[in-house]
Parts: sequence; C-alpha cells; structure tokens
Amino acid sequence: MSKIGFIGLGIMGRPMAGHLLDAGHSLVTVKRGTLDAALAEKGMSEVASPKAVAEASDVIITMVPDTPDVESVLFGEEGVIEGLKPGTLVIDMSSIAPMQTQAFAKRITEAGGEFVDAPVSGGEGGAVNAALTIMVGATTEGFERAKPYLDVVGKTITHIGGHGAGQTCKVANQIVVALTIEAVAEGLLFASKAGADVAKVRESLMGGLAQSKILDVHGERMIKRTFEPGFRVRLHQKDLNLALEGARTLNLSLPGTANAQQLFQACVANGGQDWDHAGIVRALEKLADHEVGQ
Repeated sequence: MSKIGFIGLGIMGRPMAGHLLDAGHSLVTVKRGTLDAALAEKGMSEVASPKAVAEASDVIITMVPDTPDVESVLFGEEGVIEGLKPGTLVIDMSSIAPMQTQAFAKRITEAGGEFVDAPVSGGEGGAVNAALTIMVGATTEGFERAKPYLDVVGKTITHIGGHGAGQTCKVANQIVVALTIEAVAEGLLFASKAGADVAKVRESLMGGLAQSKILDVHGERMIKRTFEPGFRVRLHQKDLNLALEGARTLNLSLPGTANAQQLFQACVANGGQDWDHAGIVRALEKLADHEVGQ
C-alpha cells in the first residue's frame, strides 16, 4: 500500500479519495477548512501545504479546477516541487490545458519525479461508483506505475500517448459532451413546445439511434428540473475555452463548440454558473419562452 498525497477534495475528488482509502492506501491532504467527516474517519490526515504533502508521500494526485490551480499547487509558494522526493509519481487528474501540461511534466521530470496527466470523464456519478473514464498522457513507465491507482477510481483507462495527450483527449471529450447536451436540450424543447409528452419522447429516443448516456442522465435532469451540479456550467465553460483557444492555435474552426459556449455564457449571465451543465436547456428555454415539460 502507498502513501498518497491527494490535493483537491471537491465533488469529484472526495469520492475518489474515499475509494483509495478503502483500497488500503494511506492518504494525506492540504488542510482547507474542516475535513470531510467520512474521509477523516477512514484515516485521511492533513498537513499545512502542498510541499508538506510531497514530503509525506510517494504518490501525489491533484484534482483541482483549472490550469492556474495546478500550477499553484505544483510550483507556487510551498508547492509540491519544493518537497518532491526522487522518483515520486505525480498524477494530475484535473482538466487543464494540454500545452501547459507538457511544461508541467517537463519541470516535474527535471526535478526527479514522474508526471502523468490523467483527466477523467463520468461526472459525480462516475466518481462515486469508481467507474470513471480516464485518459492518460504519460511515458510507458509512468502509465504502468499509475495504472494500479487509476484502476481503483476508474473503469475505462486508456494510455493515449505522451505528456499532454490525456488532456487533449479530455478537451475532445468535452466538445462532444457539450454538443450532445445541447442536442438533447433542443430535441426535448422542440417536443415539449409541440405538445408531446417529453418523458415518453425521451423513452422512445432511448431505444433508437439517438440513445446516449447524456440523453439518459441529462435528459432526465432536464425533465425533472434537477440542476444540482454533478459537473458545473462554469467548469464546462472553462473546458470549452481550452478547446477554442486550441482551435485558434491549430487554425481550426469549431462552430458548434463556439455556439455551446455562448449558451453556457447565457446560463452564467442568469446566475447559473453553478448549475449542472444540463442547465444549458435553461438558456434555450429563455429563447423559446417555454420550459421543457411545461
């Protein structure tokens, strides 16, 4: 069993840390307010800084919101790199910019560590059920070292390529997810405005070519009006910013992605930055002056 430093105990990180504790690993985190009672009961301990986490750990996992957060944890004042021991495995499971990820990997490698980018898909449900899809960018050795830990929290784990490749795959994932959520929202809104029973429409669509996990999970959210976050609008908006910034660098046009980003921005403008990303339907409902299921 390993000594793991886990930094980032949010909606996703909390259950992931719990699974690692259940598997028998020893976990330490940075003190941020009151530690979740369930994690404390399982033996998770706290220290004052990311540097202290690194000093106490053989493996470090980060699960924080954005690129600057990862940079601060790894390289800021009292950061991980200041306490990094030779051979430490650093696994970043956040969703951040691929190019910066490559730079982070270079710095960790030069400091004697092994860096792995391993962003996830599956939302809160996937984290709770240890069924996440994990997209890995690493050396072959880094992937082999990281996989036993990833197996504890994930179900589908794929070594995409070298450093940054996992994050590139995650950006592609977020493009597909955003556009599919928008498509489900438009379909259900059309059916509702036309007077059909949207619950029955969704049930029928689930048996045809339109069926998808998003139609299943987020279609139900839209109909039942349950927009408590599994994955927040503001975080998906951040991921689409990465996609659009990357597209500009690659001289690539992503019109559907840009449109989905504008709908997320409309959600934010109406106070919905912390809605679940299925809340994109609310932006479309405002344009239609009609609510799904109304």
